[in-house]
Amino acid sequence: MLAVALVAGWREGQGRADHLLSDMAGCSVDRGPAQNLFYATLRHWRRTDAAIRPLIERAPRVRLQALLAIAGAELVEKTDAATAAIVDNAVEQAKRLLSEPEAGLVNAVLRRAAPVLRETPAPGAEATAEELGAYFSHPTWLVKRWQDEFGAEATHRLLEWNQSTAHVHVRWRAATPAPAALEPTPWAGWYRLAHGRWADIQEGLAAGHCYLQDPATRLAVGLAAPAAGENWLELCAAPGGKTLQLADLMGAGRIVAVDRTGGRMKRFEENVARWRAAGLAAEIVPVGGDALDLTIDELAKRGLPTRFDGVFIDVPCSNTGVIRHRIDAKWRLKPEEFAQLAEVQGRMLASAARFVRPGGKLVYSTCSLEAEENAEVIETFLGDEAGREFSLEESALGRPWEHGHDGAGAFRLRRK
Repeated sequence: MLAVALVAGWREGQGRADHLLSDMAGCSVDRGPAQNLFYATLRHWRRTDAAIRPLIERAPRVRLQALLAIAGAELVEKTDAATAAIVDNAVEQAKRLLSEPEAGLVNAVLRRAAPVLRETPAPGAEATAEELGAYFSHPTWLVKRWQDEFGAEATHRLLEWNQSTAHVHVRWRAATPAPAALEPTPWAGWYRLAHGRWADIQEGLAAGHCYLQDPATRLAVGLAAPAAGENWLELCAAPGGKTLQLADLMGAGRIVAVDRTGGRMKRFEENVARWRAAGLAAEIVPVGGDALDLTIDELAKRGLPTRFDGVFIDVPCSNTGVIRHRIDAKWRLKPEEFAQLAEVQGRMLASAARFVRPGGKLVYSTCSLEAEENAEVIETFLGDEAGREFSLEESALGRPWEHGHDGAGAFRLRRK
């Protein structure tokens, strides 16, 4: 069972969830159901572990723990499926993957845990951070942080959002109408893929007619508003979703796209190639390297501009706005990381500012909900030497509980 291998690998620290799934790319088994089970298990990990762990005298081996956690997540999410059917399936999997005694343990434990997982009511917004974290499977410290920043009601809605299954959104950019499998959304150009209709967009993806992308990405690109004929520099560009949005808005023009060499940059070049084959008008120049190490001399040696009409930087962040998609992010985060990230983000913003021409734009983007990574980074930058020539023109925040898409922060600065 592929899902058991994925959960066991995650528990053993073999890598992040997205990396484990990438490693399974060559697997001949259909990854869709396994991926769904894997994500559901990570989504509800704290809640299922709290219900199951007290029923076992000794800590089970990792594969048994994984199987129990998967079945526990199914008991939480598959409300239309009978408890007995879920338990029986887990027992059969245990017989095949583990041993007869362990199968008996699975049967006994799940039948006792099922009422707790299925019948415990959700706590209200007035509940403590500990109660909310236990039920909605988030670290208590993170829930408390959100309560302090957003308030009780918003935090409750955010937790409900994070625990729901993410929809697949598609940006359709071809002149031909979108296929019937793509359902319209409130955001022009963005569609929601109907359940079970993945095959309907494979041809469009391969032909460069569409791109898998959350509507939250439109916020920063919309603030950038590149004009035809402009030169733009994009830092941290891979895998290219925002690059292609910028290029489509710009039409004719040039984007110098910088990111570290490796797998993500390879994906970037593949995505750009598909767009180009579909009629991309803008020139996109990929440059391998670190955003903090890029120099004016290096650009000049390549025959590229050294000052740009606009610089776009999508910084590495905590991912608190995209937990529905990066489900294990909540388990990887530590309280001290926000300050560490903000320090790096500030340095990256200051580095990006060097390449903005007088009167040009500097766009800062995150997929974080935290003020510490958004407004506070901008405020610090504007108060430092690197930012003294800039002013804040406009900003936009995406909040899932208000907007119905991923969370994001976007800020447009102008060089005076």
